[in-house]
Amino acid sequence: MKKILFATSEAVPFIKTGGLADVAGTLPKYFDKKKYDVRVMLPKYMCMKEEWKSKMQYVTHFYLELAWRSQYVGVLQMEYNGITFYFIDNEYYFAGWAPYGNIHEDIEKFAFFSRAVLSALPLIDFRPDIIHCHDWQTGLIPVYLDNFRYGGEFYRGIKTIMTIHNLKFQGVWDKKTVQDITGLPDYYFAPDKLEAYKDANYLKGGIVYADKVTTVSSTYAEEIKTPFYGERLDGLMNARANCLSGIVNGIDYEEFNPETDPKIVKNYSVENFRKEKKKNKVALQEELGLEVDDKVMMLGIVSRLTDQKGFDLIAYVMDELCQDAVQIVVLGTGEERYENMFRHFAWKYQGKVSANIYYSEEMSHKVYASCDAFLMPSLFEPCGLSQLMSLRYGTVPIVRETGGLKDTVEPYNEYEKTGTGFSFSNYNAHEMLGIIRYAESTYYDKKRDWNKIVERGMQKDFSWKNSAKQYEALYDEM
Repeated sequence: MKKILFATSEAVPFIKTGGLADVAGTLPKYFDKKKYDVRVMLPKYMCMKEEWKSKMQYVTHFYLELAWRSQYVGVLQMEYNGITFYFIDNEYYFAGWAPYGNIHEDIEKFAFFSRAVLSALPLIDFRPDIIHCHDWQTGLIPVYLDNFRYGGEFYRGIKTIMTIHNLKFQGVWDKKTVQDITGLPDYYFAPDKLEAYKDANYLKGGIVYADKVTTVSSTYAEEIKTPFYGERLDGLMNARANCLSGIVNGIDYEEFNPETDPKIVKNYSVENFRKEKKKNKVALQEELGLEVDDKVMMLGIVSRLTDQKGFDLIAYVMDELCQDAVQIVVLGTGEERYENMFRHFAWKYQGKVSANIYYSEEMSHKVYASCDAFLMPSLFEPCGLSQLMSLRYGTVPIVRETGGLKDTVEPYNEYEKTGTGFSFSNYNAHEMLGIIRYAESTYYDKKRDWNKIVERGMQKDFSWKNSAKQYEALYDEM
């Protein structure tokens, strides 16, 4: 049996800021239990809900030297969905209202966490064959592991995988401070190891020292080898190309299921969506004060409102788009200029545009279930989960061909009658508008074709089962 440890800074249901938590919390339960013993280790943040903290059981505690300080490390555990989760406890580092704060604090916090993960292993009686690290917060684990090998037999032979969920975030700080915090020898702070552009870079360290590097879609794995997407690490990505692969994330098909979802007004399936799905639309129109019309095409957006997600394109053509026979529903928070932009259009086109500048899980399900199409024109998108949720709910994605969006949405071909959505390739506002209008004309003038697109999308399988099989194959290679 192969033992796998997931090291992560967040995991559902305990703590979540983005898609990383979904991966780390949901994927482990889909592995074959007979062949893999997968456990997860993450920080015990003060801001976790009490209901979780009260269920954790004390395992052990010890002290570790970090920089010049001796730091307390508590280890707690609990079982959830048949998976053992370990929590690293230290109130000095993991206090506060959110898992991440100022980068200079986070740099020390996750150096502590990376070291604590490795130091806890001999005491919890679990020696993993593979430590699967996620994002820059765990980038030092492969580096420390290299350093620990000299200290004892226990750590020799443990393999590591580094998964990049978003290359933009790398954990960069000045070299001298990081040297001081980590206590690692000078040897590690060279341009071929932790150093990048005169600073120390956690993610780079993880990529250099890990046995395998993965990212969350095969297109993104190719894109990050180019200067545009490579975030100044494209040279390194090319150097490690033989160990680099892309595996698309999945979504939890039990949680996101239009047939059983308690959060939506009317349940429906691939067999009856033609009749039933629009009842959700009418209910949402009533709730949000839009004009009630079950025939009008409704476009949904559920997203962080940032540049990465292509909102500058939407801002540019929003007036033109509002001239069409569409309704637009937006849910999410982010940069102030985009929040205000949507508020402005919701005021200007009342009954047509609804700007919901907050986030609610319940409301997101309603949007996925009610809309006819889902707009996601990202500048870059390592994987993206929203398009997978929209496919699942029979809401046709309109996306830009980048990263995971390109891998998961097949563009509609009217001649061959194939495809599960609509896509455009250049990062251009009018190219996007052209494709939205092509989707509109299909929706209004070729209803049978449109329903077939919906049907094919709903039949696709982007559950975690698929991803788990690909990770299993990777573990078996190591």
